[in-house]
Amino acid sequence: MSYELFVSLRHLRTKRSSKFISLNTWISIGGVALGVMALIVVIAVMSGFGKDLRDKILGTNSHVVVKSLNRSGVENYEAVAEGIRQVGGVRTAAPFIMNQVMLVHESNVSGIVVRGIDPEREAGGSDLSRNLVAGDLGALNAPREGAGGSPARPGIILGKELAMRLGVRLGNSVSMISPASRVTPVGLIPKMKLFTVVGFFQSGMFEYDANLAFISIPAAQKFFSMQDRVTGVEIWVDDIDQAGRIAAEIQERLGFPYHTRDWMSMNRNLFNALQLEKVVMFIILILIILVAAFNIISTLFMLVMEKTKEIAILKAMGASGGSIMKIFSLQGLIIGLVGTLLGAIGGFLIVPNLNEIVGFIEENFGITAFPKDIYYLDKLPSEIQYMDSLLIVLFSILICFVASLYPAWRAARLKPVDGLRYE
Repeated sequence: MSYELFVSLRHLRTKRSSKFISLNTWISIGGVALGVMALIVVIAVMSGFGKDLRDKILGTNSHVVVKSLNRSGVENYEAVAEGIRQVGGVRTAAPFIMNQVMLVHESNVSGIVVRGIDPEREAGGSDLSRNLVAGDLGALNAPREGAGGSPARPGIILGKELAMRLGVRLGNSVSMISPASRVTPVGLIPKMKLFTVVGFFQSGMFEYDANLAFISIPAAQKFFSMQDRVTGVEIWVDDIDQAGRIAAEIQERLGFPYHTRDWMSMNRNLFNALQLEKVVMFIILILIILVAAFNIISTLFMLVMEKTKEIAILKAMGASGGSIMKIFSLQGLIIGLVGTLLGAIGGFLIVPNLNEIVGFIEENFGITAFPKDIYYLDKLPSEIQYMDSLLIVLFSILICFVASLYPAWRAARLKPVDGLRYE
């Protein structure tokens, strides 16, 4: 052990004559620990929210979408889908139709987005079949007879919130009205068709559950007069982080007039907002560590004033200014290391037990931290980000070390004669 480190450790020990300085040292360590712990927990919760949101979006939507620049849609879509499946990393590809319609049940009306899907291939890609709370995905392909022996009607699956808004149950009929009118001898008449409700889904995203419905591709082609065309082809990949690269490869393979977009570009604004919020929270919470750093500065200044005689003796014995500076900067570094270590341990212990802690607070204080009807969460999502945690640890140690440099520099400038003049 170098003598500079030995002297630094001795200075940090409690003495009867320096209890106030020792208390400030522990307050500084506590401030650093609190800041690091808060940062790790908050960043983990925000990362958990981001992952939960991403999973809910991708549970209903595909990873990559291929559309045609032609307004008429994609022709020969089976050949296009088969070519896409040959691209490395693609798990499955399926055609889809998307359009806006109005649903009517009794006196209730709602404007929604309807998607025509292939139930078998959809089940192999999205989480729609797992999100069903009632009914069966395969029922979309099995027309149901209407009441009183009326003609068979195609099936439709509604979001749970949409079903509540319309007031429908399984087996009820809903009227689908297209905004595109058709010309008849009596004038323009909106296109209308009856569908039988065969299921409900709940994705956990209110926007989807309240504004989305699914029908089969043949029913959608017939209703929207698309003949043998579809809106596009949706693709699911093995690794969602590689969706951008795979989308570019598919675009290169298909060429004009096809246009390919991955899930990151389609939801860029949402995830950019989450990332910006995460950065802002990091900057705000780093202020806790900066407050602790100012406490370190005041502690070291008081220590320098108390140790003036010792500094003068060391310099008179031949200690260089660099050694004196090293002694006091090491003290700030030790405070930062101890505080950061305690904060990191606290953060890594809290994050895995966060839901138990929230449950304890809710039970004992009679509050609801995250109402399920607002946040659509059955638990508080959290995920430790080890790279972010490493950056937090490094920033904390660096801030504490930089905070100790000025008091250490002032101690190094002290002249032996000034320290011993009144002794």
